[in-house]
Amino acid sequence: MSNINLIIEERPADIGNFMVGRLLPFRNKRMVGPFIFIDHMGPVQMNERQNMDVAPHPHIGLSTLTYLFEGHIMHRDSLGTAVEINPGEVNWMTAGKGIVHSERTPEYLRHSDKSMHGLQIWVALPKELEEMEPSFYHAGAEELPAWEEEGVSYKLIAGEVFGKKSPVPVYSELFFIEIKSKERKTIKLGDRLKGEAGLYILEGSIESDGNIYEPKRILVAKDSSLCEFTIGANTTIYIFGGVPFEEERFIYWNFVATSQERIEKAKEGWQEQTFPKIDGETEFVPLPLARKY
Repeated sequence: MSNINLIIEERPADIGNFMVGRLLPFRNKRMVGPFIFIDHMGPVQMNERQNMDVAPHPHIGLSTLTYLFEGHIMHRDSLGTAVEINPGEVNWMTAGKGIVHSERTPEYLRHSDKSMHGLQIWVALPKELEEMEPSFYHAGAEELPAWEEEGVSYKLIAGEVFGKKSPVPVYSELFFIEIKSKERKTIKLGDRLKGEAGLYILEGSIESDGNIYEPKRILVAKDSSLCEFTIGANTTIYIFGGVPFEEERFIYWNFVATSQERIEKAKEGWQEQTFPKIDGETEFVPLPLARKY
């Protein structure tokens, strides 16, 4: 990607009984557009005794986007939602003023070998929508706009770009695009991206200004309107970003807000267990003593 401003490497992070590669936030770049948090899960193989079990935990002030390459996750939340997410589908949960959810290996897979690989992403809400009512949306793989240009495959996972729009109900100007190529190709996105842009390399490589970049890193552009690079053969990348917010965002554990006071209120609410509950689930993840990013 020409005019690269920053390279962010994955850093290991523990999310309970699961290790992930953390990409955002980063000390020198807290957000890319409205994207404030990105974890790369796996790839990991689990046997019949190992399962993903993320107990009920809260969120405020953001939307979560789960996108799997491999594996299956059972999502339950305090709205009464119970949905299995499969590869290529999108789980879009908007926390607003507060929501609680759990993420687990589905029951039918808990006693067999299984794999897990995907992205978990947080998108901050605009200030005026921080206290909106929580909601949930699930998009099947076939609902997402997909097309080819000059032998390169594109899929619009969220947002609006290139004259196409994903059905995922976003609340600010953003884009999250999958690009795959079996052959070496030059990609010229030009002025078709609005705002800031980051590029995540899942597999393969890209070349820019004579440099070759390999997986497990984000490249952040100085100017998204000058986004041009060469994609290697058998490469999959994700380009994300959008128009940044004017206000600073505070982040503590699973809480995102435009004020520290709102963060403190959420911390108190979770300690006192005043958040809504998930039907049938009684355990919960305790508030960590210190979890700033």
